[in-house]
Amino acid sequence: MNSSMQRSTKQRTAIQQAMTQADRPLAPQEVLELAQATLPGLGIATVYRALKAMAEEGLLREVHLPGRSPMYEVAHHGHHHHFQCRVCARVFDVHACPGDLASLAPPGFEVDSHEITLYGRCSDCAAQPA
Repeated sequence: MNSSMQRSTKQRTAIQQAMTQADRPLAPQEVLELAQATLPGLGIATVYRALKAMAEEGLLREVHLPGRSPMYEVAHHGHHHHFQCRVCARVFDVHACPGDLASLAPPGFEVDSHEITLYGRCSDCAAQPA
């Protein structure tokens, strides 16, 4: 294996570990900070490239929330929703779903999917005095 390939593998491994350990959607900057614990020389451009490639390969999934740049999460979570903390801006998975929301659509409309984002304070921020 050539050194470029080896470096790429090490970088991807560090990124994959960061994603798995966090177990929540991460912005590229968060991925960088977590992965640098394993691989201090990692740069943001490499993180962006790896995240994009890993999403194209189906290992990661892009998460689009209103007013935010795309975030990434491990792809195998199945249907779920998200919670965004208004204080620290971290995003968390919500594995509950209210179910079929088709009845909320206007008559004659067909719903084929839905996304729900809850907003508030995460448990860490809620524990801090206001």
